[in-house]
Parts: sequence; C-alpha cells; structure tokens
Amino acid sequence: MNKPNNYDKVSTGDFTPIMPGGHHMIIKGVDERKTRTGKDMLVVAFDFAPNDRQPGYAADLFNNDIRPDKKWPNACMTYVVAVDNDGNTSRNFKTFIKSVEDSNKGFITTWGEGQAFTQQFKGKRVGGVFGRVEEEYNGERKTRTLLRWFCSDNRVDDAKTPQDKLLPQAAAPAQSAAPAGFVQVEPDDVPF
Repeated sequence: MNKPNNYDKVSTGDFTPIMPGGHHMIIKGVDERKTRTGKDMLVVAFDFAPNDRQPGYAADLFNNDIRPDKKWPNACMTYVVAVDNDGNTSRNFKTFIKSVEDSNKGFITTWGEGQAFTQQFKGKRVGGVFGRVEEEYNGERKTRTLLRWFCSDNRVDDAKTPQDKLLPQAAAPAQSAAPAGFVQVEPDDVPF
C-alpha cells in the first residue's frame, strides 16, 4: 500500500480533556444571538489563560484541527441566555457580566446594541468552574467536562469542583404477566 495523503499530519487521537474545577480564562469573542424562542443570548468563546493549569487549551485544539471547516472547540464555548421565562434578567447572564467586571479592574459594562456591546468583552479575563456533565448522543451516554458557571478570576483557585451532573437512570422495563395459557417462569426455574 502507498502512504495515504496527509498521513504525517493526521493526529493519532491523543486527546486531553478539560480538567474539572476552576480555570482562569480569556474571552476570545462574544456574539449576540437569539434563542429558538426569541430571547436575547450571548455566545461566549473562551480559552484558558497563560496562568491556568491548561493554558491555550482551545487554541491548541483549533490549531491542530486539520479539517478544512475547523471551528473553535465546542467545549470552549457557552451560551448565556439574558432573560428568564418571566422576562427578567437571568441569573447566568448577571453572573457572567459581574464576573467579567470583577475580573478586570476598572472595567464597567457599556450597554448597547450589537458589536458595540459584544466587542468590549474580547480579551477580558474571567473565571470559570468546570464539571462533568452526562449527555445522551445517538443513544449512548457520554460524559464531558463543561463550563458549569462563571466566577471572578480571583476566585478560581478556591473553586470547588461541582458534583457530576448525571442523566436520570432509565427505569427497568416492567415485568408483564404471562399470556393466557402460559405459566410465568422465573429465569432461575429454567433447567438449561
């Protein structure tokens, strides 16, 4: 067999997951969007800061991605919905804004529309607490480490790792009665 194209550039899958617990982060970009139900939300892309235990984590993943349509790693992006179901400021949104302000001396959020609002966050420091989250994908349960909440950068080193967020266990199928004319037999009663 001849050596396939790009053989020397293909990664062998040496993947290092995000470590649970607190992380020092740098905001790489913020985009203002709408949820499917029309609520305002922010899409926040981040990477781990030079003083973090996994510095440049997202940039390394992005730079080593050889796909032509590469994107910023999903694990280093989060969605922050601005309002709750009652139309009031959501706790997550307020936590994000306050965490950025507390992490950057003298920074005060300037309110406004579009890029005037979102661009002010680029390059700012913020803290984040990561934890393991169980998800279902294509019928299989997978566990990933994801951002669970923002915090100020000075609280990262003391942040407690959150408990794993697990999916509810599926209920065992109910035992059905034997059809008419048959006797219900327990597995231990079968002679073979």
